[in-house]
This record gives sequence, C-alpha cells and structure tokens, in this order.
Amino acid sequence: MSVSEEIKSKKDLAKEYDASQIQVLEGLEAVRKRPGMYIGATSSEGLHHLVWEIVDNSIDEALAGFADEINLSIEKDESIIVMDNGRGIPVDIQAKTGRPALETVFTILHAGGKFGGGGYKVSGGLHGVGSSVVNALSTTLDVYVYKDEKIYHQQYAQGKVVHDVEVIGETDKHGTTVHFVPDPEIFKETVEFNFDKLATRVRELAFLNKGLKITIEDKREDKKQFLEYHYEGGIKSYVEFLNENKVVLYDEPIFLEGEQQGITIEVAMQHTDGYHNNLMSFANNIHTYEGGTHEFGFKTALTRVINDYAKKNKIIKENEENLTGEDVREGLTIVLSIKHPDPQFEGQTKTKLGNSEARTITDRLFSAHFEKFLMENPQVARQIVEKGLLAARARLAAKRAREVTRKKSGLEISNLPGKLADCSSKDPSISELFIVEGDSAGGSAKQGRSRLFQAILPIRGKILNVEKATLDRILANEEIRSLFTAMGTGFGSDFDVSKARYHKLVIMTDADVDGAHIRTLLLTLFYRYMRPIVEAGYVYIAQPPLYQVRQGKKMAYLDSDEELDDYLKEIPLSPKPVIQRYKGLGEMDAEQLWETTMNPENRRMLQVTVDDAIEADKSCDMLMGDRVEPRRQFIEDNARYVQNLDI
Repeated sequence: MSVSEEIKSKKDLAKEYDASQIQVLEGLEAVRKRPGMYIGATSSEGLHHLVWEIVDNSIDEALAGFADEINLSIEKDESIIVMDNGRGIPVDIQAKTGRPALETVFTILHAGGKFGGGGYKVSGGLHGVGSSVVNALSTTLDVYVYKDEKIYHQQYAQGKVVHDVEVIGETDKHGTTVHFVPDPEIFKETVEFNFDKLATRVRELAFLNKGLKITIEDKREDKKQFLEYHYEGGIKSYVEFLNENKVVLYDEPIFLEGEQQGITIEVAMQHTDGYHNNLMSFANNIHTYEGGTHEFGFKTALTRVINDYAKKNKIIKENEENLTGEDVREGLTIVLSIKHPDPQFEGQTKTKLGNSEARTITDRLFSAHFEKFLMENPQVARQIVEKGLLAARARLAAKRAREVTRKKSGLEISNLPGKLADCSSKDPSISELFIVEGDSAGGSAKQGRSRLFQAILPIRGKILNVEKATLDRILANEEIRSLFTAMGTGFGSDFDVSKARYHKLVIMTDADVDGAHIRTLLLTLFYRYMRPIVEAGYVYIAQPPLYQVRQGKKMAYLDSDEELDDYLKEIPLSPKPVIQRYKGLGEMDAEQLWETTMNPENRRMLQVTVDDAIEADKSCDMLMGDRVEPRRQFIEDNARYVQNLDI
C-alpha cells in the first residue's frame, strides 16, 4: 500500500466513526461484558461470590427480624439453591418501572430494598447489584416467592426474562427460594463449588446472627454431606469455639450488647494463657480484615479501662508506666460485631470501616460495660491486669534483647547474617530465599543454585517452637534472628511486608520425620510472626523427588511409590534399572538438586495459603501449644493415615 492510499484509508475509517459505533450496554449486558467490575474476578473466588450475594439478601431478612432459617445446597449439577423463610420478595408492580418488584430486583442494577425505602434498617449488601448480577452471570435462574398464601415463580436466562411472574400454586409458607446455574462461558476457570469454603462462611454468619439457623448441604455424588449451624449465644459462642483447645483464665466470655443512634454493638472476649491475641471484627456481617473505626474505639477503651482500674486499685503504682495496647491484648480472643444503618467502607479491599461515629459509640458502650464487669468481678479483674503486667515485662525484656541484638549482629539490612549466601539481584519480585536444614544440603544448594536470583540460608537443628515461647526468648534465638534479618521485614510492631527482600520464601527440608518437624516449626513461626508474608502468597514448600531411577544413560526422578511402580512397568527389563531413594537433600549433588528442586522450569513447589484463618489458628494451637489432650486426640484419630514413618 502506497503512502497516499494509506492516508486515504485512514480518512475513510475516520468518517465511519460515527454515532452508530458508540455502544450503549443496556441493563445487564454491562455485567456480562465486564463481570470483574461487579464480582472482583471470574475465578473460583468470583464463583463463590455469587452465592454470598444471594445469601446476603436472606441474611438481611433475618437482620430485619423476619427470617430465622436459611438453607443452602449445592445440587448434583453444580447449581445452587438458597431458601429462606422471610417475607418473600414483593411481587406487586413497582411504580417507576411498571413491572413487578420481583422482576425489577433481578433484572435492574441498583434496584433493591436497601436505599432508605423503609424495607431494611441494616443490611450487608448495600450496592443493590447483588441479585441482578447473579442473574446476569447465570445460564438460568429461577425464583420462587411464597407470599399471601400463593407460590409465585419467574425464570430468567442470562439475565433476560423467560416468562412473566406467574402463580403456580397455593402455600401456607412464606419466604424466597432462588435457584441458579453459573454460566461456564463467564466462569471459564471452574464452575465447581468448594463445600468447605462455603461452610466456613456459613458458620461465621451463624455465629454473627444469634438464633439464626443456617444449613448447608452437598448433594453431589461422592461428596454428600450436611451441616447445620445454630448458635443461641451468637458471638459469645464464637469466642468459645475459637478458644476450644486453649487454657482460658475465666470460664465465661465477657459479653456486651448495646445500641446507640441506631447502631448496634456486640463484643465478646475471653483471655487465654497464650501469647497471641486474636481480634476479629465485623461490620454488618462483613469481615473487616483491615479493622477501622469500631476496632480503634474498642482498643482505646480496653487499654484505658484496664489502666484506670489497675491504678485505682493500686495494682499499678501511680508513678509506674501504663500498660500498652499490646500488653492488655496479649492472649485475648475478641469478636467485635457492629450493625450500622449506613456503613462507609474504605481501604484497598473495602474491608475497613470508616464511620467516625462508630469509634465513639463503640468506645462509650464498651467502656461503661467493661468498667462495671471489672468492679463486679475483682478476681477476674486482677487476673486480667496481671496478665497485662506479665506481657509488659516480656515486652521490656524483648526490647532489651532487641537492642543487644542490634548491637551484636544487627537486625539491620547493612549487616546480613554470615551464613546467608545472598543472590546478586536486588529485585525482590524475582528473588528467592531457600531455607535448608544443615550445612551439607546448604553446600549442595549453594553450588547448584542460580546465583542471580536464588539465596540460601542454612539453619542448624530444630528452631524454637514459637507457640510456647515469649518474645524475648524468640528474639534471643540466633536462627530466627538471622531469618528475619535476611528477609528484611523487621520484627513485631516494626514488621513491614513491603520491605521483604525476597518474594519467594522456600522451605527446603528433607523428606523424613525431622524435615517435616522443622517445616512445621517454620510454618508456625511464619504464621504467628510473619503472617502478612503468608497472606501475600510468598511462602512455598519445595517438593524434592523421592526416587532416582537410572537405566543406562537414561535418568528419571519420581515423587512417590505409585509413580515408581508405574514407571518400572513402562521401561524395558534390561539393562537392570538402578533405584536410589533420597532420604535427605544432602544425598543429591549440586546438579541433581538444581535439576529436580530448584530449577524454575522443572521444579514443583507448594504455595502455602491461609484459606481459613480460624482453622489454621486452632491447628497451630493444638499441634504446637501446651495442652496435650487435644493433640493426643488428633494423633489417635489420624494415626491410620501415616505413611513412610521412620522407626
């Protein structure tokens, strides 16, 4: 094409750009075009989000006081049914659209009963996009409304109405049933629901809404199960559940419920003899991971009330330092739930409450209740203060240890630990830190690695079990210190995940019992003191092969006994294959280690994630804590699954 022709065709194209090329996406087309804007992603995460949009509507009926039971089921064909016994979605004509309200709710974005029409005082889903978005992203959706002694039904396909609302029978029930089939065209990655993921959230919702009965059932072949959650104690039961395997300082959790300016506050808390605190806060049933004003108000009140009580009762002398927030929260399990008529969320993930009045009201209500509790229960009050004083002493000892440490070997970047073989790259996004046990594996790893982006840190022996140790002991431990130093994130209150020098932290231990133990100790350390690194998805476990099979010049690496059997069946009988079982990484030379375990092209690594923080917390506590009973029970229940035990 000549230059003049090119200019001419550009002119023609420019002329063609007229009003006909401007697209107006009507109604729900926009949702199908850009689903990520409405549900975050079209991955498994987004798929499960659909369920919560429908369940939230049923929860809102419960919050309004009209529903006390919700049933969720995964059907055989991976579709979802959500039933509630609330008022039933209105079916009369909505004035603005001239269509039944039911149809309006499911086919028009930003239509719902949550915008101050008087239908709901408090609700979780506030965008009014829930039902219509689920409808847009489903191949079919059926709604049944049980209301005024009639059963109403309407069906939709990809968000479009299949038939008008019709009466299909009579009933004495009331409520709404929604049945939807997610569209595989949208959810290309998977349309398979994870029962445990749904059950964890259902359990949480049952705790947060006391007296509400929620059932979840899996009807898929080979996966059949049914769970029912119903807690009359609400969040008080939640705290008891979280502290199940822990030693508590007093039997009953402290519980408060109060209302002011239309805002309801619930707090349940209980001290344990552990060193970790666990604060879970919620606003309108939404887990506020990043905290917010309600959490700030609670923390301020807790610290102030405990210090005032201790000073008044001469447990802390006038001239002595006050306890800090961290001191009074040590070993404390707290669930804080707030129901707000107009919540304002901020932060990256919209999980941080921003209403300023929430802070003052939480502070005021909790202070008054907690002061009264301490006055009425002097024994428990004394235990709470002494727990805080112990924590303060450990904190000061840790501070001194930290200062000595800094002087001695430095928790500073300028002074990296001597054992660390660092990589030359300064770009954390490509850098990897391999933690290996012992010097022999460390030597092979140092020789075999790619010096550009792989660093090696050998650790000697078993590191300290941090679940049972105070902060000063942890900081005095050389292995742990060198790990924090190498990572560059800082420690405790100075911890900053953005300063991580490596975005892959790989645990590379032997495939024996000792290796598994070291791996567990390391994971406990990361979960308790480096949790943001785990949440960011930086922690991995290397998967070295178990066998090497040599036949002539041909060599294969295999990961399990099954793979070995299958491989031996496939290859000729002669020459006779030589089988080597690797008991430890030290048995591999540098080249083999690189080829099988470290080379990004061939290696297999397990990423460590925390899907269910509560379960992880309880497991950490049970397996690594002080109480023997729950651990013994766990061993007895699971002993039959043990393989490759070294005796």
